[in-house]
Amino acid sequence: MAARTVLADPMLRMLGAAIVLAAALPASGDTRAVAQGIANAAIFMLFLLNGLRIARRDIAAGIANWRFLLPLVLWVFGAMALAGLCLSMLGNSLVPPMIALGFLYLGALPSTVQSATSYTSLAHGTVALSVVSAALLNIIGVFASVPIFIALGGSGEGAIGGDAVVKIFTILVLPFAIGQAFQVRAAEITARHKHRIVWIDRFIIATAVYVAFSGAVEQGIWTRVDAASWIGIMVLIAVFLAIGHCGAWVFGQMLGLPRSDRIAFLFAGAQKSAAVGAPLATILFPPTVAGFVVVPLLLYHLFQLVLAAPLASRLARPRRPDAGDYTGPTTQG
Repeated sequence: MAARTVLADPMLRMLGAAIVLAAALPASGDTRAVAQGIANAAIFMLFLLNGLRIARRDIAAGIANWRFLLPLVLWVFGAMALAGLCLSMLGNSLVPPMIALGFLYLGALPSTVQSATSYTSLAHGTVALSVVSAALLNIIGVFASVPIFIALGGSGEGAIGGDAVVKIFTILVLPFAIGQAFQVRAAEITARHKHRIVWIDRFIIATAVYVAFSGAVEQGIWTRVDAASWIGIMVLIAVFLAIGHCGAWVFGQMLGLPRSDRIAFLFAGAQKSAAVGAPLATILFPPTVAGFVVVPLLLYHLFQLVLAAPLASRLARPRRPDAGDYTGPTTQG
């Protein structure tokens, strides 16, 4: 069931197609500059659409519920970022340095919107809270992920200069602000073309992955990352998934959240967004680095979906009256 759910995910299929295309026909030489320009324009459009769709009233409602939002922000951008730092340091002895850096980058990213909301609904969690909090985390991530990444040591081959800050403002922040400004006027159009816009989102994210992974292919990722390194990457991904999901569930319990809110906290707190991470990587890092840095993100994105389907089904099961509170995602279904 979990495998069918993952294979049915259109975004995952498009990411896979982008990686296969980059492996077979990478954008290199003069073509790379053209592909990067197209990707930048597409990312501008992605964040413009995000600005048009995320309602200001939802942002206000999320901010008002600070007892849920503040701990979630601290978990996503604090605890998960520190976990990414630890795994990055550990990974330096297991995987190539640029991929190890990718775990720090992964830890600093916000959570998903669509899948976190979908699995919260499947698990009978508080969907409205999931939608608002995940959307707010993505907005915060545009401003917070890069400073957190830099503060925790995102440097060396992945060093970020002032030009990257200008690009972030121009390609991410500015279009989002424009979208927010014209949100009311464009509401009818965005509602009418909702399904088409979702496919535009997916295409743009896949384009960013293609450009990033093309750089890794050009740099010889298949020869520079041996079998032992791939095993090391998988082990680190498994550890990060365990930290994210078990930690978010336990933290929600410590906060005394109702079960439905705790489920929303779990999926919003443990999942990581390729929709922000992949485009942001193509802006932050040179093409020779970006493809390596996003490897942990792409694998985490895949396996969070593999884990989320059975986990949501388990959480949705009625509990026996004498069973007490469910102990969390560490229990196997």
